[in-house]
Amino acid sequence: MKIVITGAAGLIGWHAAVRLHARNCAARFKGETQPFDLVALDHAGLDDPHQRRDALRGADAVLHFAGVNRASDADVESGNPAIADTLLRACQDVDASPHIVYANSTHATLDTPYGRSKRRAHEILAQTKGRYTNLILPHIFGECARPHYNNVTATFIDAVIAGQRPQVNPDGRVALLHAGAAAEAAIAAVLNGTTGELCPVPHPTGVPDLLDMLSGFHRDYRANIFPDLGDPFDLALFNSYRAALYPSGFPRPLSLNTDPRGTLFEAVKGGGGGQTFLSWTKPGVTRGDHFHLNKVERFLVLEGEAVIRIRRVLHAPVWEYRVSGDTPAPVDMPTLHTHNITNVGDKPLLTLFWTHDLFDPAAPDTYADPVVKV
Repeated sequence: MKIVITGAAGLIGWHAAVRLHARNCAARFKGETQPFDLVALDHAGLDDPHQRRDALRGADAVLHFAGVNRASDADVESGNPAIADTLLRACQDVDASPHIVYANSTHATLDTPYGRSKRRAHEILAQTKGRYTNLILPHIFGECARPHYNNVTATFIDAVIAGQRPQVNPDGRVALLHAGAAAEAAIAAVLNGTTGELCPVPHPTGVPDLLDMLSGFHRDYRANIFPDLGDPFDLALFNSYRAALYPSGFPRPLSLNTDPRGTLFEAVKGGGGGQTFLSWTKPGVTRGDHFHLNKVERFLVLEGEAVIRIRRVLHAPVWEYRVSGDTPAPVDMPTLHTHNITNVGDKPLLTLFWTHDLFDPAAPDTYADPVVKV
């Protein structure tokens, strides 16, 4: 199935691309045919008639996340309908009738430049000859969201990490939805042939409560304490906070308690349980080369020398962290980032791994993807 994602570099677009990529990774790992031909179409690609026609030719579905939300009122009001019209005309040019899933907004009912813009874009796209889904989304948050760019959660995360306390409306409320949930709703609409209006259920939250929760995450995490991660919303919010700590927030040296008997330190605290396991790794050997969508995972070298490498999925830069059992310092793997660990010493490497949940072979949430592309 050929799926085109417009706005693939944006928050929901990237989350959708990662989830489709994960399905391809899982199939490849099993020796099966990859189910999706994934085509990312950014704003430049949409503007280029050759690129957009090539992308849409033979497309089975379009996840339309591209849009305008930061510009002058006039540009916002005209921008989204113009993009919708360009998309629809490009489909007609190549005689394609893909299932279009449009990322609309709860603001589309408002009489504002943005609201009118989103509403008009919906009206244009609804004229498609193929299937059409009007996906109405509330406030979105998620890993790698841009702070100070129409994203209150990312802005709060940026502030608490910087040690700031923003002023907030004590009566303010937001309806939050994780970008992964929005992406999965769009993908499911295509796979299930769902048309019409689709409204994922958000998590209503008071603005002060949101800030308090993120501040609590930061306070406890600095003390090496994980929150209870049993609630899916709390887990998604915590993973969004953790991702914002990269790349400079790790490794995180632990407090070592040393006396004549030796040394004691706490490897992990909290998290609501989870699973701990140990591995010996021979010199020169690499473990990992996979990513997770939800799982919280800690790497802690206890003996030996290692390099941990992390790469944001579908991106190129690789972060490297040199760690040693002589000075234990964990590196916690951010979700939607592929990672590995290599023994770079001349002795066996002893590593403690911790995850917040028990491994389920039927749903491992582990997708093979090499950190360093060959």
